[in-house]
Amino acid sequence: MIEVAGVSKSFGRHRVLDSVSLTVPDRSIAVVLGSLGIGKSVLLRIMAGVLEPDAGEVRYDGAVLHFGLLADSPALQGRLGYVFQSGALFDSMSVWENVALPLAETRWLKRRTLEQRVAAALGRTGMAEAAGLLPRQLSGGMMRLVAIARALVTDPRYLFLDEPTTGLDPAMRGRIVELVRSLRDAEGRTCVVVTHDLETAHVLADRLYMLKDARLEPAERVRKEDYEAPSA
Repeated sequence: MIEVAGVSKSFGRHRVLDSVSLTVPDRSIAVVLGSLGIGKSVLLRIMAGVLEPDAGEVRYDGAVLHFGLLADSPALQGRLGYVFQSGALFDSMSVWENVALPLAETRWLKRRTLEQRVAAALGRTGMAEAAGLLPRQLSGGMMRLVAIARALVTDPRYLFLDEPTTGLDPAMRGRIVELVRSLRDAEGRTCVVVTHDLETAHVLADRLYMLKDARLEPAERVRKEDYEAPSA
């Protein structure tokens, strides 16, 4: 279980998060909905231990997360997967090399084991046939799938996804939504998704929250105009 308790974050005089709290039970999908640029990615990075808050804390199964490469949180090493909105793939590396990178950087594995892990992650996302291609040869949706494969290659218990369906056509958006749901249902992973896509949010969320004016609140019946309306 992930618990976020009283987390605040500012950049200069601009407060992005103001005493934000939420709970994500195991084997569930929590979705944070909000307009573009509102601070959803900041919250996601804090939850994943990538960015340190100004105040508050994040707990995993009751243990406080200490920030800075999770160095003093060995139980979480390799257990967190992060999918950036842009995909953040390396243009000079093949799809296979991009997916293998987390294993090459963080784990000592026999070559055969590494190859099996990469093949499994690409197969899980339906991208096995693209292994030898470069990112520039892929569509936006395919790059997003490769980014998910890269996040899955370490077999994470927790998966963080930043705008996973943004800018995609309905077919690819549906494919990614079904993939994320199956990661919860078939594999028991815990997922946190941030998005400004109301339809995606409703389809995915076990728990739905809205971020607006630096505050987070439950949003079971939220409408698009609720989070895109100008601040008071």
